[in-house]
Amino acid sequence: MRKFDIRNIKIRKVTVDQLNDKMLLINLYVTQVLTLIIGIVWVLFQGRNPLDFFKFPISYDFIWWGAGLALLVLLFDLGISRFVPEEAADDGGVNERIFGKRPVWHIAVISLFVAICEETLFRGAIQHAIGPYWTSILFAAIHVRYLRHWIPTGLVFSISYGLGWIYIQTGTLWAPILAHFLVDFVMGCIIRFRREEK
Repeated sequence: MRKFDIRNIKIRKVTVDQLNDKMLLINLYVTQVLTLIIGIVWVLFQGRNPLDFFKFPISYDFIWWGAGLALLVLLFDLGISRFVPEEAADDGGVNERIFGKRPVWHIAVISLFVAICEETLFRGAIQHAIGPYWTSILFAAIHVRYLRHWIPTGLVFSISYGLGWIYIQTGTLWAPILAHFLVDFVMGCIIRFRREEK
């Protein structure tokens, strides 16, 4: 049996086209798990209980907030896509690769997983520390694939600020989780079925 030597690990930059489907999914899920772990650890360092985030609220008002924000985002995104050239919203093909061939149930699983992990870190931990504005700047920055074009960067910032705002209004993380899930799920399905039509 060969001994494992950490010095033999080589890290190199790869593009999304160089990843096969399995590696793309592994990368997606691993980065989201790391996001969730960082969020939980950060919340613990703040002296708060991360399980409190996932207590289901007594009132169902958060559904209206989450679904309402998602509807606004989707209408704006679909409206603007009619006037903006496709290359101005290019993300390097990442979303196409992630959602293009997935069954609907898997798009739903990915969307829910991403929503829970990212909202735990960004709304649950970071926003508590630095507020919704700076949190939204960080949120836009980690979506690095959009940074080449100002329209998707501005849209990601605005969505993040909206997610932070509904979190403040409702007092529950379920509102931004729901909105994040619905936006990702609907956009994922649009990518999936648009590809099928082609």
